[in-house]
Amino acid sequence: MYDPTVARLTYRALLGRRRAAILFVLPVLLVAIAVAVRAFAGVDDDVASGVLGGFAIATMVPLIGVIAGTGAIGPEIDDGSIVYLLAKPVKRPTIIVTKLVVAVAVTMLFSALPTLIAGLILNGNGGQIAVAYTIAALVASIAYSALFLLLGTVSRHAVVLGLVYALVWEALFGSLVPGARTLSVQQWSLSVAEKVAGDGLVSSEVGLPLATVLLVGVTIVATWYAGQKLRALKLAGEE
Repeated sequence: MYDPTVARLTYRALLGRRRAAILFVLPVLLVAIAVAVRAFAGVDDDVASGVLGGFAIATMVPLIGVIAGTGAIGPEIDDGSIVYLLAKPVKRPTIIVTKLVVAVAVTMLFSALPTLIAGLILNGNGGQIAVAYTIAALVASIAYSALFLLLGTVSRHAVVLGLVYALVWEALFGSLVPGARTLSVQQWSLSVAEKVAGDGLVSSEVGLPLATVLLVGVTIVATWYAGQKLRALKLAGEE
């Protein structure tokens, strides 16, 4: 279920000069904010939790997920170069799983690691805040990558749809409509962080058992359906 050649091509596409520059912006901004906050506010667990939850998990992780998830396959479908990949003797689910692994790795690298560094800068991992939000970034990276990879497979407007979900549904509706938070990768990941962090430092609207089921379910279903759509794309080309 993993093809090194497909992985190498996907890494090359995601970490090209232009896209890599975009991927670096948000992590650098997070670390810069952490340094500034630490300098002006000192060590404060609530402030650290606010920065990591409000910027790292709510903004940085989903945006990097959009870039990595959609970028892993969307451009190939848009420019038609996916046809050459589909002509190779590689199973379609293998292509999807390989691209998912690459997207997850890139998202984790550019989101979880900066989150840990920022957390250590902010309060030295007091109350396990840095570790908790890093774990949240890791699990969110998996779900976001699967979801946005699916969008890249089914739509030519995957980036726009991904931004709508991340910035409108999760950030806007999630803050105004309590019921919408149940369908939020952000809230699912925060549920995991809540279990790790000290009492009251991290909160989520979704219980851990439900969050775990939803994280696993969305990842599996999105990956499976992306494989089915890629198979259909091949058949359409043959016809």
